[in-house]
Amino acid sequence: MTETAVLKMSPEELENTAKAIRTFDGTVRKKPIASVSHIFESVAEAYGGCIADFGEDAAAIDIGNGDVILLAADGIWGRLIEKSPWWAGFTSVIVNINDIAAMGGRPLAMVDVVSSSDVETFKEIFTGMAEGVKLFGVPVVGGHTHPEGEKSLSVAIIGIAKKDQLIRSDTAKPGDAVIFAIDLDGRTGPNSPYSFESVSSKTKEEIKKMYEAPRLIGQKQLATAGKDISNPGLIGTLGMLCEVSGAGAEINAGQIIRPDDPEITLERWLLMHPGTGFVFTAAPEKVEECLQVLREGKMTADVCGEMTKERKVILRSGNNTAVVFDFEKEGITGIQKRKRRREPNKKSTPRI
Repeated sequence: MTETAVLKMSPEELENTAKAIRTFDGTVRKKPIASVSHIFESVAEAYGGCIADFGEDAAAIDIGNGDVILLAADGIWGRLIEKSPWWAGFTSVIVNINDIAAMGGRPLAMVDVVSSSDVETFKEIFTGMAEGVKLFGVPVVGGHTHPEGEKSLSVAIIGIAKKDQLIRSDTAKPGDAVIFAIDLDGRTGPNSPYSFESVSSKTKEEIKKMYEAPRLIGQKQLATAGKDISNPGLIGTLGMLCEVSGAGAEINAGQIIRPDDPEITLERWLLMHPGTGFVFTAAPEKVEECLQVLREGKMTADVCGEMTKERKVILRSGNNTAVVFDFEKEGITGIQKRKRRREPNKKSTPRI
């Protein structure tokens, strides 16, 4: 694998970047997930037809006939709601749709839970959500409002996918190529230096074509695993995928796709939340077709590294390396690779 960009980083620069990713708020805030998932492991039998749960972008419920229902939820940072309720509402739609898309699914509908003692905040949040609904064509069909307390916003989404076309996070294998696919036709978000927004200026047709690409990846079974790039950024999200897959990855800093903007340094970019971005892993023989599908969807996509047996995420520049995550010492979410759930029997499979 050769570098496609001239980027030479010293050992000190690599270590500083690795530490910045590891200690970033967007990464650290994932740690409580482990304690929650462990609590629910004791009642796993109640899951019925659930074939994918904690550690995935969405839970997958087997409803028979080869179909699965996808369920996901996201809460929006309170600091973002304070800065721009409209933007928080708009973003809440995007992040939930991305969770369904990352698993090769088709989003169906959303519900919300909003809290505020300020009527204007309610209006701005819902107006922003409505704009997202117009662009993506995924409706908000209900929810709940709290007319008191601190400002907060959470949205849940339901989608559907074919069971044999599901893209999971815990199925990456050593030797797989690591692919980042991001819509770089955007700008830094107006309310945070760590967000990158790319959909508000696009047409419905452009968005539809772009979000069909992950679904095609699932339909053609081109990826071994995948995940929506979220608050921990590119490497942090890859780290979560590695963690639940029980593997590691080595990433070439010079091959990481990024915006053509001199003000966005590599370190800053690796801490940013791209509006539309995914990480996929693919077997070597399927890499080119996987890249073709993503690029036809108008995303910038390229291979930036490889999955490894050693449970570490390593950032490389030339002969210099730095360990970003060492899962033998510390996790991100704390969710380790587990035995795949047994297929539910007919009695335990819910029917819809």
